Amino acid sequence: MMSVMSFPALPSPPSWFPGHMNRFTKQLPALLSRTDVVLELRDSRLPLTSINNNLEGAINKWRAERGHHSTHVAPISPTTSRNSSLGYGGPICERIVVLNKRDFVPEWGVEPFKRAMKTKFPDQTVHFASCNKPRDIRSLSEMLINIAKRNPHATEMNVLVIGMPNVGKSTLLNSLRNMGIPGRTPKALQTSAQPGHTRAISTRLKLSEDPLVYSYDSPGVMLPFLGRGDRGAERGVKLALIAGIKESLYDIEALVAYLLYRLNVLNPISPAYLTLLPPGSRPFTDAEDFLEQLAMRLNMLLRGGEKDTVRAAKWFVEWWRNEGGLVSASVPEKLPTGSDGFHAPLLRRGWGFDFEWTVDASINSTGGDFETTVQMKMEECIDESIRAASEDERSGVGISTTQERKRSWQEKQSMRAAKSKAKFAARKAV
Repeated sequence: MMSVMSFPALPSPPSWFPGHMNRFTKQLPALLSRTDVVLELRDSRLPLTSINNNLEGAINKWRAERGHHSTHVAPISPTTSRNSSLGYGGPICERIVVLNKRDFVPEWGVEPFKRAMKTKFPDQTVHFASCNKPRDIRSLSEMLINIAKRNPHATEMNVLVIGMPNVGKSTLLNSLRNMGIPGRTPKALQTSAQPGHTRAISTRLKLSEDPLVYSYDSPGVMLPFLGRGDRGAERGVKLALIAGIKESLYDIEALVAYLLYRLNVLNPISPAYLTLLPPGSRPFTDAEDFLEQLAMRLNMLLRGGEKDTVRAAKWFVEWWRNEGGLVSASVPEKLPTGSDGFHAPLLRRGWGFDFEWTVDASINSTGGDFETTVQMKMEECIDESIRAASEDERSGVGISTTQERKRSWQEKQSMRAAKSKAKFAARKAV
C-alpha cells in the first residue's frame, strides 16, 4: 500500500520588490481619489495567498472616506475635482474581487467558496472568471455597467484594476474591452507570462460607451517581504508556481516537490500527474523518483543516458500552469475514503492550493450536504488565514530585515536632526 507524502522542506522566501512596485504603492491613495470601482484580481488557485495585505490599508481608508454603504452614487472624473463630481447620491464606492483562471479549480468548490467569503467578508463582491470564457467576461461587464446605470446623473465611471503580479489583469481588461465595445477592438494592453511586465499605470481604457466606463491597468504588486518561517516559505513557493515571482529565484526541484505534494492532496487516488506516466502508475511520495520517471517518459536524457531531471522539472511546472491545471481541476467531489490495498486511506482533501482539511465522515458521505460541509471547512481555513495575517502584521511581515534596519537608521537620523535643531534653538535663545 502506498504511504502518504509528507510536507516537503521549503526554501526561505526571496525578496522581490522592484522600484515600480514601490512607486505604485505610494501612488495608490491618490489614484483611489479618482476611482469609483476597485477591481481586485486574485488567482483562483491561491484565493487567499494572492491577497496583498499591504494594499488593504489604502483601500479601507478610501472606503471609509467614501462611505462604502452607499451604492447609488456618481463617479469621479480624473479631470474634475473630487467634490464637483459627487452627484446627488454621494460618491460611488464598489470593490469587486475577481477570482481569475476559474477553470484551474474544481467547479464543486466555487459556490461553497463564494458563500464562505460572503460570511467572512459581507462587504466584498466575489466573481469567478476565466478570460477564455465569454460568459464569465459578459457577466463581469454587465456587473460594471449596472453599477454605472444606477447613477444616470454621472457622466462616466472609473475602474482601477489591482492585484499581485501575473494574476491576469491586462488580459482581463483586454477581454472586457472586447466585450463592451461594439465591432473589432485591437488589443489595447500588452500581456506576458512573466511577472512584472506592466510597470506603470496605463492610460484610460474604455470598457463601455453607453454608459461610459473607463479603466486603468496597474502594475502587479508583490509583498516587499513574504514572511519568516514555514508560512513565509510556503507563501513564496505558491506564488512562484503561478509565476507571480520570478522562477529564477527558486530551485526548480523545490517547486516540483511542493507541487507534487499539492496534487496528491487534491486527488490522492489519481493525481493529475499520473496522466503523464504509463498506465498503472501509482501516486509518488518522492519528488526525485517522480522526476526520474518523468524524464525517462519524456526521453529527456543527458550524455551517457543519465536522466535530465532539471529539464523534466521545468517541463512539469510549465505543464501544470497550462493543461495540467485543467486536469487537476477535474477531480470529482466524492472520492473513496478507505484503502483498497494500493492507495492509502483518504485523510486529507483540498481545493486550490489554499484550502486543505481533514476528511471526516460528513465531507465524503453521499447522504450529507456536501456543499455545506465544504463551505464550513473553507470558513475554517479563512479564519486561520485571517489569524495568520494578523500575526504577520504584528511581527512585521511585509518588511524585510534589511528594510527594518533602513527604517531604524532613518528614525535615528531624524531623532539626531531634531536634537541638533533643539540645541541650536536653545543656544540662539541665550
